[in-house]
Amino acid sequence: MGVNANRPLSPHLGIYRRSPAMMMSIIHRATGFIMATAGMVTLLWWLSAIGSGAEGFATFHRYVISAGKDAATFAVVTNWFFRLLGLAVLYSFFQHMFSGLRHLVMDMGAGFELTTNRTWTWVVYIAAFFATALVILLVVWHSIGA
Repeated sequence: MGVNANRPLSPHLGIYRRSPAMMMSIIHRATGFIMATAGMVTLLWWLSAIGSGAEGFATFHRYVISAGKDAATFAVVTNWFFRLLGLAVLYSFFQHMFSGLRHLVMDMGAGFELTTNRTWTWVVYIAAFFATALVILLVVWHSIGA
């Protein structure tokens, strides 16, 4: 039995072509990380702001929710940063949720065919985008008073 010692023992990432399903797996993990870190840091800041009283909560509100008309530049920049972070967390939530539902269906034994798997992978990407856009439209619609 002649075994080539230079041969890899198992396939590695250099062999595989990137596919939508592979990227879905990577994005599923990344969105979980985004929600865990960004969401937890913001939640802890919010809880500490509530616990520190009205002045602490006013600081949190100024930087995260609304800087106000006469706000300093730093408050406006951090306010926009947290709005973009909120969009990222919102998209991460929907992407992670739809990807989890896809994995749940696959755990039941369905959707392993190559075309079905690719189709549902793209459905997850599109559904996450449109769900995020729908929530943004609802928030904007509510904030303008329509």
